[in-house]
Amino acid sequence: MPIDPYILLLLGTVGLAALLPARGTGADVASGASTAAIAFLFFLYGARLSTREALDGLKHWRLHVTVLACTFVVFPLLGMAARGLVPVLLTQPLYQGLLFLALVPSTIQSSIAFTSMARGNVPAAICAGSFSSLVGIVITPLLAAALLGSSAGGFSADSLVQIVLQLLVPFVAGQLLRRWIGGFVTRHKKALGLVDRGSILLVVYTAFSEGMVEGIWHQVSPLRLAGLLVVEAVLLAVMLALTWYGAKALRFGREDRIAIQFAGSKKSLAAGLPMASVLFGAQASLAVLPLMLFHQMQLMVCAVIAKRRSHDPLPADGPGAEVTPAASAGGSRTAVGTGTRSG
Repeated sequence: MPIDPYILLLLGTVGLAALLPARGTGADVASGASTAAIAFLFFLYGARLSTREALDGLKHWRLHVTVLACTFVVFPLLGMAARGLVPVLLTQPLYQGLLFLALVPSTIQSSIAFTSMARGNVPAAICAGSFSSLVGIVITPLLAAALLGSSAGGFSADSLVQIVLQLLVPFVAGQLLRRWIGGFVTRHKKALGLVDRGSILLVVYTAFSEGMVEGIWHQVSPLRLAGLLVVEAVLLAVMLALTWYGAKALRFGREDRIAIQFAGSKKSLAAGLPMASVLFGAQASLAVLPLMLFHQMQLMVCAVIAKRRSHDPLPADGPGAEVTPAASAGGSRTAVGTGTRSG
């Protein structure tokens, strides 16, 4: 089962923050750089998202509504249900991080990769991930403010202004400038990918440095971490089952069910980390810990599922065969110019 190399870099960054946390002037510089990095990340999100592809994807609206419902309705409901596990398995800060994980949008790149590996509807996975990321920029902060209250900044005017300035304004600017910079972003996708991944590492270092200075890591014990892993394993198993069998009950074809399962059961580390930094401030390090663990878990489990699905016999044409609704809605399109991001 794969270990995401980027997770190793994230863990190394956490270790660096534990050994050499930014303090004083260094903390101020790191905080300013982190703020700029978050704005730049969301600017790139806007510049990468193809408006034309998003509009084309609306033709297959049932699939996208299903994925959005899994991501922003079912996941949050399960996250709120986990409140009953405090304090038996989870501490209150870990529960808040778990609930934040449930509010984060879906991934794009890994959903596409696993859908392709399993011979599913790749164009649908592209659009579903893009829609989820787009909606999440607005919905995730609002849900976090409503469900997490003061721990995520509440509904204060300052917190909402901060969200708009750091997340929405850069994203809209990227969309508006896409006409002129879209080609550059596409040609230099690999280099810009390294830049935005480096930006996320900076965000993680700043968040965990603040956590070390505040001493919040004394709240986490190995036993609590083990409890968190068990809860996340159950959460992932439930979502994988719901997305697969729920899509079957809704009469989606095999290719669409694969896209729904992989896009509807996963959460984006790339989108969640900068959002947590904006929403939680000094508490962000504990808030993102469940997301970091869940991210690696979903990659390992979904890689196994995708591999097994790739060996499934495809339904034969003719009476009784599954019909994929996407076939008439761009299901044969190839994944060109997707502007994908790592999850």
